[in-house]
Amino acid sequence: MQLFVNDLTVMDFSYLCPQRGMVGESWIVDVILDGDLNEESMVLDFSKVKKRLKALIDEYVDHKLLIPAEHDYTRIRRNELTDMVQVDFDRPDNQSIHLNCPAEAYAFVYTEQVNMASVSQYLKEIIATHLPENVEGLELTLRTEDIPTPYYHYTHGLKKHDGNCQRIAHGHRSKVLVYQDGELSEKWQKYWAQRWQDIYIGTHEDIVAVQQLSLQISRSSFEQHYCFAYEASQGSFELIIPKSECDLVSTDSTVECLAQFMADEQKKLAPQHSFKVLAFEGVGKGAIANA
Repeated sequence: MQLFVNDLTVMDFSYLCPQRGMVGESWIVDVILDGDLNEESMVLDFSKVKKRLKALIDEYVDHKLLIPAEHDYTRIRRNELTDMVQVDFDRPDNQSIHLNCPAEAYAFVYTEQVNMASVSQYLKEIIATHLPENVEGLELTLRTEDIPTPYYHYTHGLKKHDGNCQRIAHGHRSKVLVYQDGELSEKWQKYWAQRWQDIYIGTHEDIVAVQQLSLQISRSSFEQHYCFAYEASQGSFELIIPKSECDLVSTDSTVECLAQFMADEQKKLAPQHSFKVLAFEGVGKGAIANA
């Protein structure tokens, strides 16, 4: 007997890619459980499926940075005393990425590439150990939202957030709707999709000098990089990332602030028009701003 649950949850996370750098993603999760009926004449109660499996996905992937631990660019160093983990992703042409964060900010996928296949296998191995004995098989399907309009991938961190959004490198795959004078504008939607393609959105006040970081790095000059650092309730977070893969805002990077940033930018680009921006944060949620 098989039991299926579609749209179990949405995983919002980022991952390191040799070509694209730091990529924000939002993947929808569908599951099928295969097994015998239990004493309740069920494979597993739907409420337990949703609660147990969603909790595991949230714990091991959601709002984390996924690291391709077996890629040649990847170096991982754990401080056993502080439980801080430094990750160096040594991409060529001065495009390296470096982080020093609490261990819980990462998910280490032991593969050369983070993709749907490797993440699905990673999750299946975790979930399988938490299923009852009557459940013999697990099929996990990851997919993206079907977005017929322009969209972008962004990564950020919200240092003031009490939950996991405070992690400095988690992200989303998001569509954007821009209305100019009340009419939907494909031109401006394409503009934001191109501007924020695989982007890290940083806050000006979180920029620090490289000398202020506790990262152990062999070089002292990162003129083509931004260095970010902040303290949050889960610990200390540090990031070095190429400037060419960043956009900076003067506020926090909540979706509310980003929507207003986009609307204000639109007004600067075309001051004679009025704008409404619907900025999404992953799947089915977001903020609306006007200018």
